[in-house]
Amino acid sequence: MLSTRAKYNLGQVLRHRKHPFRGVVFDVDAMFSNTEEWYQSIPEESRPAKDQPYYHLLAENEHSYYVAYVSEQNLVPDASGEPVDHPDLADLFGDFEDGRYPLQFNLN
Repeated sequence: MLSTRAKYNLGQVLRHRKHPFRGVVFDVDAMFSNTEEWYQSIPEESRPAKDQPYYHLLAENEHSYYVAYVSEQNLVPDASGEPVDHPDLADLFGDFEDGRYPLQFNLN
């Protein structure tokens, strides 16, 4: 039986280890749960393992806002203390406080 535990939490601001973007966690998959086509599009030498948590982020870089799907091994906490400006944040989270975004609704 596979047992994984996510290191990061909903509402936490994270930064990608290699690419210049950061974002807010809004969902977590215990292991890879995207399409095989998406996975194969990653260069083999950079392809992360499937058996680790994957995070859905409301992401931003200096040019745009988007949703990113990133393996845990490629994320680190964002220490900037700066809020994220993604336009969809208000749909899920409250105001940025103490380095994170509180959920605006209760989970089941």
